[in-house]
Amino acid sequence: MRDTVRFLLGDELREIRTIDPTQTVLDWLRIEQRLTGTKEGCAEGDCGACTVVVGRRDGDRMRYEPVNACIRFTATLDGCQLLTVEHLKAADGALHPVQQAMVDCHGSQCGFCTPGFVMSLFALYRNDDAPDEGRIDTALAGNLCRCTGYAPIVAAGQRMYALGAPAADRFAAAEAETAKRLAALEDEETVEVGAGGRRFTAPASTAAMAALLLEHPEACIVSGATDVGLWVTKQQRVLPHILYTGRVRDLRGIHETGDGFEIGAAATYAELIGPIGRAYPDFGELIRRIGAEQVRAMGTIGGNIANGSPIGDTPPALIAAGATLTLRRGHARRTLPLEDFFIAYGKQDRQPGEFVESVFLPKLRPGDRFRAYKITKRFDQDISALCGAFRLRLKDGKVADIRIAYGGLAGTPKRAAETEAALIGQPWTEAVVRAALPALARDFTPLTDWRASAGYRAKVAANLLLKLHAETAGPAAETRLVGERSLAHA
Repeated sequence: MRDTVRFLLGDELREIRTIDPTQTVLDWLRIEQRLTGTKEGCAEGDCGACTVVVGRRDGDRMRYEPVNACIRFTATLDGCQLLTVEHLKAADGALHPVQQAMVDCHGSQCGFCTPGFVMSLFALYRNDDAPDEGRIDTALAGNLCRCTGYAPIVAAGQRMYALGAPAADRFAAAEAETAKRLAALEDEETVEVGAGGRRFTAPASTAAMAALLLEHPEACIVSGATDVGLWVTKQQRVLPHILYTGRVRDLRGIHETGDGFEIGAAATYAELIGPIGRAYPDFGELIRRIGAEQVRAMGTIGGNIANGSPIGDTPPALIAAGATLTLRRGHARRTLPLEDFFIAYGKQDRQPGEFVESVFLPKLRPGDRFRAYKITKRFDQDISALCGAFRLRLKDGKVADIRIAYGGLAGTPKRAAETEAALIGQPWTEAVVRAALPALARDFTPLTDWRASAGYRAKVAANLLLKLHAETAGPAAETRLVGERSLAHA
């Protein structure tokens, strides 16, 4: 067992032995390192003022991701490189092309949000050679500005490439060496650090994780901390023992087979959006609308499932697609339909010491049509008021099979069993769909909360089923927002 967390801060190796398990990267930077360029705005991963970039080794290359420093725990940086706005300028003080573009395009007024914008643009600069305006908008969706307006910042995102090619900057020149240094930090040891009797434990294998959970079933499992981070920053909760999944490489795998995708529980949304989006375009678009890039770089599919939130975005889509879940406890594994995992609000079919190991997403069969719709108050970076997902197969104009799942209509993500039964075997006509709508009221009893009223949710759920019919009954109907950056389906 290793008793230090090791990572690169810029080019400097840092080794930390004593640390509060839930100390955020933001607090460590500002309070302990006096790197105050990174700002605190919302402290909940929403405004982007705290955005930093975390580099991870991908072979002999580096992959750079924007993350919210306000909700990421410092100890999770083990084996990574951490870059802040202070690290971008050259040794002679010359600004990086990203920074110079912000100056040239007047992308800053009060300046409070500017470092976060710069770091989001830097991650884009490192990962994308020729983004269009839509791609720049997506990269900046997690950064809020009160005073400048976004047009000058988007202009900076275009100009930065004219000031220097990504392949020519000093980070590209150092990429192979940085990857080599990070490779030297990798090992198969379990990392354990802490302070004040509280612990942060990070195993390197699923076997080690399973053994640790049998010994410490009370430990709080953390992957992206996009939810747990708010327990700390907003609720001031004290977590005695963190068990972190981020070093378990076999939990991050996404393996495509002839039948579908075996997805490790610690696979992030950013890693999923490509392969899942190609097989399920609407699911890919749903993932693209989970938080912003900072959230998608940290949040995981296993965390979204294990959290059990009734408005989690991935479970309705996974349930509609027929996904199965694999749970592990010690050496034993069991697999169950994902819909059976959710028992009641706040209660899942998971025993002490058991954890979500993987989820299997089957591929669509010939003739299957899949749609997913997320309803929010704002289009990007918002939590669902309602999410509906549908898998439909027609034969000779009739419903041969249909799976309907909603989030936000009950205490758990749930299938509309009576509605499905009312449709299967029937002609796929608007009249039949409308005749089946009363079954939704028997399938669900929506609640009213600050996101939406029960009546609104019930009405929208019915409308989404009608929208599915409009999109699949005949020639393609224009039902999507004009200008929506969708992974357009066939």
